[in-house]
Amino acid sequence: MSEQDPVSEHSDALPAAENPQASSVFSRLRENGGENADSSEQPDEADVEEGVAEVAEAQVAFDINDFPGGAKGALEAVLMVVDEPITEIALATALELPVDDISAALAELEDEYTSQHRGFTLRQVGGGWRVYSRSEYAPVVEKFLLEGQQAKLTQASLETLAVIAYRQPISRSRVSAVRGVNVDGVVRTLLNRGLIEEIGSEHESGAFLYGTTTYFLERLGLSSLDDLPALAPYLPEVDVLDEIAEAGRG
Repeated sequence: MSEQDPVSEHSDALPAAENPQASSVFSRLRENGGENADSSEQPDEADVEEGVAEVAEAQVAFDINDFPGGAKGALEAVLMVVDEPITEIALATALELPVDDISAALAELEDEYTSQHRGFTLRQVGGGWRVYSRSEYAPVVEKFLLEGQQAKLTQASLETLAVIAYRQPISRSRVSAVRGVNVDGVVRTLLNRGLIEEIGSEHESGAFLYGTTTYFLERLGLSSLDDLPALAPYLPEVDVLDEIAEAGRG
């Protein structure tokens, strides 16, 4: 499994040659003299902003009814890629639908998953919705995860685990800020290995907070977190970690 989130690594923007709206904007700029033209001949700023807005709108515009599964199918597609519970308002914004329609669709999906005895279900946690494996299938999931624990952790996983161990409870975004890279895939791996777990949520953002498990202590041969070695020279001191995290948020 990749430890980087592919969705966050690629842009949806198209080269101007492949995008008629973008070509139109650039043509208007060239007709007005381009960068080297006299300032009096430069295109009106409002015209340029309008053209850019047209390009952005063209790239993301869609009709929810054009999808084979309609609104519910689109809703499922979004729910399958979120790493944390997503609010109904955020879903409504993404699908360009009223919140009431989203609430109704979520309720229908939840009923369908239950009546069809699907291996997963929808749960509302911390004010948001997310897909979870159903508890009845826990033995199968546990067997799969335990077998996967035989492989060694990558360097990225070890570094992320160290940050969580020393700074717990800590959110995923804060870990990303400290490490300077996206850690969504790594956090999933550590959760699957049973080395970390969700231990709460931030009061303001609602983001999950992560900490290490007793299994983590067992694997390291420690009695408690107090037995962890000092941070230096392996990691910056606590105050430096906080400064790095705050800088990453800026």
